[in-house]
Amino acid sequence: MNRNEIVDGLRQSPKVDVCVLGGGINGLSVFRELALQGVNVLLVEKDDYCSGASAALSRMVHGGLRYLENGEFSLVRESLVERDRLLRNAPHYVAPLPTTVPIFDTFSGLANGIVRFFGLTRRPSRRGAIAIKAGLGIYDFLTRKRALMPRHQFRGRKATLDKWPALNPAIRNSATYFDAWVSHPERIGIELLRDGLSAGPNARALNYATVEQAGAGLFRLRDGVSGDVLSIQPRLVINATGGWIDIANGFLFPQEALPAPLMGGTKGSHLIVDNPVLRDMLDGHMIYYENEDGRICILFPYLGKVLVGSTDIRVDDPGTVRCEAEERDYILQSLAFVLPGVHVRPEEVIFQFAGVRPLPASKDSFTGRIPRDHFCTMLEGQDGGPPVLCMIGGKWTTFRSFGELAADMTLERLGLSRRVDTADRPFGGGRAFPADRDGWVAALAASTGLTCARLAALFERYGTDAEEVARFIAAGAEQSLPHAGYSAREILYLLRTEAVEHLDDLLLRRTTLAIAGDLSLAMAEAVLDLLAAEKAWGTSRRAEERTRFLTLLHERHGVSQETLSARNEQRSELCETTARSG
Repeated sequence: MNRNEIVDGLRQSPKVDVCVLGGGINGLSVFRELALQGVNVLLVEKDDYCSGASAALSRMVHGGLRYLENGEFSLVRESLVERDRLLRNAPHYVAPLPTTVPIFDTFSGLANGIVRFFGLTRRPSRRGAIAIKAGLGIYDFLTRKRALMPRHQFRGRKATLDKWPALNPAIRNSATYFDAWVSHPERIGIELLRDGLSAGPNARALNYATVEQAGAGLFRLRDGVSGDVLSIQPRLVINATGGWIDIANGFLFPQEALPAPLMGGTKGSHLIVDNPVLRDMLDGHMIYYENEDGRICILFPYLGKVLVGSTDIRVDDPGTVRCEAEERDYILQSLAFVLPGVHVRPEEVIFQFAGVRPLPASKDSFTGRIPRDHFCTMLEGQDGGPPVLCMIGGKWTTFRSFGELAADMTLERLGLSRRVDTADRPFGGGRAFPADRDGWVAALAASTGLTCARLAALFERYGTDAEEVARFIAAGAEQSLPHAGYSAREILYLLRTEAVEHLDDLLLRRTTLAIAGDLSLAMAEAVLDLLAAEKAWGTSRRAEERTRFLTLLHERHGVSQETLSARNEQRSELCETTARSG
């Protein structure tokens, strides 16, 4: 069902059981849950899927070791269960990550939990060896029955510096435990969407569209692509807009009936650094460390580069967040503290991103103390309007269980029953995941005629969904692109199957070209040509899209047109060197 068919269908039959507002990871999760139960559900996202906070996470899939200090034991337990489910259900994108904590004190931090218990909000002290040992003991205890990964281990100062000699020599101990990381979080969102849409014609979704109340139980849907405006009549609305929840409620309720603020998000910014020495020094580990002010920071290898972050700053407008210069300086200062011998040059920061953590409203003076748990609040409709279920809080790791919670509350309100349990349901490229990857790739190479190297790259990007992509590529004449790892047929597959409406949808979210620093100006132009041809855009519309993308890339991600142009020359030199060596 394409976009025009969805809009036409809603115009002819505007009644739906549920309208989900927000196409981030939590909105997509509850959409999938409801669709699989046979509910007539419509998802509406004002921008692109997973383009807000769900594109700006730290790429960690974790239990939340530091949440133990806040007493959020149930959240940590739930997060660890969901982490392990993702390792099983999405093995193509989620993998174990050894995580090492440098420790600079012994007794520090023991009072933090007591301070929190009595409601005091002084700034917490840094965590020492005893506090960290206790936390990791709880971590091991909570996962003892599943035991998917090794238990934690402690090292003394000498053993730590023998393995990581560049660490701050003031270190006393280190501890290593296992969590996980996600390589393509935005693609997981797309896979959840497709899994929901596979349930049948009663499951529909639109990106670049908005909804607002129009009185007497009616809502006005505006399609930002076609310009169409139509009415819909949902029995229930789910507000899954994260940091935008209070803003969205302003469009769902009359001004005189607006609910009290529900959200109080904080901004987290991250940098992607291209420094091979730093990447190799990490030896595959995340360094999970405290800066001198006690703020938790992370540092780990990501797609051949290094991800480092993050900040934690209160924000009022989630639509304007970006990594500011002072945040960039703070992150690099924290890196210099934990690895004083490592120097990152400005040009080695190849990408930056920022997003708003969707935290519940809180008066806590320290952002690290705001609860990270999630819950749902049901607001009754006004003037004959439907009830609005608001999804409050939530961390990326628990998107499935949060979606399940919201879906079960919705089903109960509508008098419907659950048919499908998603706890052990693989999705996307995690389905039928092979134990023998090389054998799987070789068999597909034999049946499609594509090379094993090409198919191995597709498998890295799509898991077992690479078979569908490969068969599409093999079915038509191929055309090379300025990036040797991609071809025109692969880009066309994404254009035709994944609701792509803008260039940034492709280059920032459906692929990792931009975040991994692999995007050149020539590649951006070539992909734009394919997009413009597919959408039948004229010259002026193509030029508008080019300007839109380059402006967004520069303002939000710190990548200038000059930087992209320089990568053209770098890639040309690389190709020439490869040709000569060949």
